[in-house]
Amino acid sequence: MPDLEAEDQKLVTLARSSRARIQASEGAAVRDTDGRTYAAGTVDQPSFKLTALQAAVAAALSSGAEGIEAAAVVTGEGLLKEASRHAIRDIAKYAPIILADPSGSVIEVLNR
Repeated sequence: MPDLEAEDQKLVTLARSSRARIQASEGAAVRDTDGRTYAAGTVDQPSFKLTALQAAVAAALSSGAEGIEAAAVVTGEGLLKEASRHAIRDIAKYAPIILADPSGSVIEVLNR
């Protein structure tokens, strides 16, 4: 398990909190290129569904973020959904995506 810098650990903490607050299957957080953070949980409505990372990216972009520096996803599934990966890679090809379990332990850091 890689050690995270404080700002990346903050993303994991925010993602865990978002997941727990609404009892979602996933929680996610992103940091934009200005250092602002955005957190979200899974959205599962009859008319649309978003992974937690898609929702966090949407929050960032709708708030004027011009890029994403890093992201974190907390999930009990142990894997990153392709839709989540694409949400980041559409705007930040090499931003690290930290995948963590519900306890906050890092499973892996994806850079591509």
